[in-house]
Amino acid sequence: MRERGDTIEYVAHPPVASQIAWRSGVVAALPGPVTWVPRRKRGALSRALRIGAVASSTWRIRRALAPAIARADVVHAHSNGLLAEIAVVLARRRRRPVVLTMYGTEIWHYRPKRIGPDVFTRAYHAASAVTFYSERLSGRARELGLSRPEMHTIYPPVPGQFTWHDERKQAAARAALGISNRHLLLNVKRLHPLADQRSLIEAMNEVIRAHPDTRLVLCGTGPLLEDLRTRARAAGVERHVTFAGSIDNAVIGGYYAAADLFILPSLLEALPTVAVEALACGTPVLSTDNPGGLELNGLFGQDVAIVPREQPLAIARAIARFLEHKRRALPATRNIVDRSFGAANIAAKYLDIYKRAIAGGPA
Repeated sequence: MRERGDTIEYVAHPPVASQIAWRSGVVAALPGPVTWVPRRKRGALSRALRIGAVASSTWRIRRALAPAIARADVVHAHSNGLLAEIAVVLARRRRRPVVLTMYGTEIWHYRPKRIGPDVFTRAYHAASAVTFYSERLSGRARELGLSRPEMHTIYPPVPGQFTWHDERKQAAARAALGISNRHLLLNVKRLHPLADQRSLIEAMNEVIRAHPDTRLVLCGTGPLLEDLRTRARAAGVERHVTFAGSIDNAVIGGYYAAADLFILPSLLEALPTVAVEALACGTPVLSTDNPGGLELNGLFGQDVAIVPREQPLAIARAIARFLEHKRRALPATRNIVDRSFGAANIAAKYLDIYKRAIAGGPA
């Protein structure tokens, strides 16, 4: 958008403390200024005074959004939460076209409110257009009675920094990270119950039995860190598992490229961008049968293998089979990533929606 002469502004909540280092490079590279809206505090007192806290948050959000919306030709709101929902409502009041993008949580866990204002449902139907991160997410919205005009599936863009690595470049990437193991497995995800790294760690005992020189690297932080460390010790695989913590976006591509196999044991995904980033680097993916994994399997075929959720033995067997006959991703996968996830192609799709929203005027 900036390259074609447009001006971009952002209104966002500040990143949480554990994400500041990871996001700092992204924020610095943004093509426009950011207005930060303080997050609502979630302590016991704020819960007791919830109505007042929500009212205060609403006031802060409206104050931050109003001048930006007044300057805008089109507003693009992302996901759910008060910030996005209020942005849609304010934009429509000011007769601005607005696009709302759904990532997953707001649809998978959708329940229309029976008591009190249902700001999300109101914003969803008020938007000029709604885009979804996957076809399965869009289909779920329709099943929930959220059908509406201008529903589009647009996959997340994969930045150009994630580049194709053949075996020679893979070896160089692994050497640069100082990893000497024969086999390298990778997971990049927040350490959270829905990501289910527990099943992956429980699978490692069987994997190591078949392939002793195997290392699993977990990139990410989250509430399950100590629990996962404890499970790795209890399973006797602690020396085969590396908890790398938050990895900067400028560095994470090296891990994708170095890995033999990217593992996505998640219980629920709309479209796992991390898996596509691994594929863009030439690394095949093993995913559980979550909706996003199944959609990627439909797109990429054998480069995204599928196993049942919450079944460590199935995960272990699939990993062991792959490591017996390791390979890089197929050339066709590189073409699919460029066509369906390339940043320029994704931008063109959004630009088309913006133009139609602007031409269509208020809903």
